[in-house]
Amino acid sequence: MRIWAVMRRDLRKFVRNPLTMATSIVMPIVYLVIMGNSFQGQLKNLPVAVVAQDNGFYARRLIARIQALAAGPKTITLTYLSNPAAAIEDVRHGKYKAAVIIPADFSRDLAHDRVGEVGLFTDNVDIVSSTTLAALFNSAVAALNSEFTTARPLKLHGLVMREGPLYPQLDYDRSLIPGVIVMALFMGSLTSGVFNWVMDKFMGVTECYLVTPLRRFDIAGGMLASSVVVTSIAGVAVLFISLIVTGSTIAGGLPALAVLIGIIVLVATGLLAMMFCLLGRADHPRLVGVFAGFLNVVLFFPSGAIYPVESFPPWLRAFARYNPETHAVNALKSILFKGVALTAVSSDLAFLAVFMVLMLILASLSFKRTL
Repeated sequence: MRIWAVMRRDLRKFVRNPLTMATSIVMPIVYLVIMGNSFQGQLKNLPVAVVAQDNGFYARRLIARIQALAAGPKTITLTYLSNPAAAIEDVRHGKYKAAVIIPADFSRDLAHDRVGEVGLFTDNVDIVSSTTLAALFNSAVAALNSEFTTARPLKLHGLVMREGPLYPQLDYDRSLIPGVIVMALFMGSLTSGVFNWVMDKFMGVTECYLVTPLRRFDIAGGMLASSVVVTSIAGVAVLFISLIVTGSTIAGGLPALAVLIGIIVLVATGLLAMMFCLLGRADHPRLVGVFAGFLNVVLFFPSGAIYPVESFPPWLRAFARYNPETHAVNALKSILFKGVALTAVSSDLAFLAVFMVLMLILASLSFKRTL
């Protein structure tokens, strides 16, 4: 009976707080939906630019093989351009995952038993996409070779695909560095920011603030500023440790390093303000821990840190477009590995800046100077 009494009392607590039971049910379902759609196996909808400077017979047949990849398994989506240099530049800036260049003398070279080369320029910073695309286009070339089995051999042994990675080759572990940095910033936004405020409230420490003439802005601003410093230092430390562990270097040298640190501070401030906005009025540290695990899955896995965003289903791609971690990962990856100019990541930086300002405004409005 004593066990029953304790059990009944504990069950009453669950009845009075149905959110705990709902969280236990809803969160695994959300994890299933988010993670299941973030890692779908076969890649789809990878954007590829095609520049066909030859309208000959063999060029048309090769384009037909490439179009079959887009129409059948939908692994790629095709955009036809006329300028090879512009197509390659678009790949550098992340607009396309690869560019296929068919030169003007392609069909003539094959017809005269000369080597017919097709250029494939990939954004090899995205290891998963570039590896998949290289295999696909090489299979298309191989299929074109075996397609012509007439009585008179057409001597297509000279048909080759020349791969041209645009950046120094990366290992898979190196490609994860931007995601690891963003993960560190997210964790720092919890352990050094709103968690400290909720813990102080839970322990009664905030009562000390209330007997002082400090304004709401002074309290929130001071805690946020200290958290930005701590979280940014953690993010920079993770950057250097990751570079040492993986043997990587920063493509743009010291100027790129300064930009990376600026992005880290920008992202840290936005995430910290977001957590203050969402959890600033929580009254128990347990709520922070529960919500943190949920938000980590929701934001991190659809960010493109591990799997290409283009292969997400449409609804998850739409969410990723407004996910601050998506823009943070893309900006860090572009500066760290590509050494591109700020103009190449201007849209990502603009989004992060607007997100930070919006979250700061909402956090200041939601913060209250009362128990």
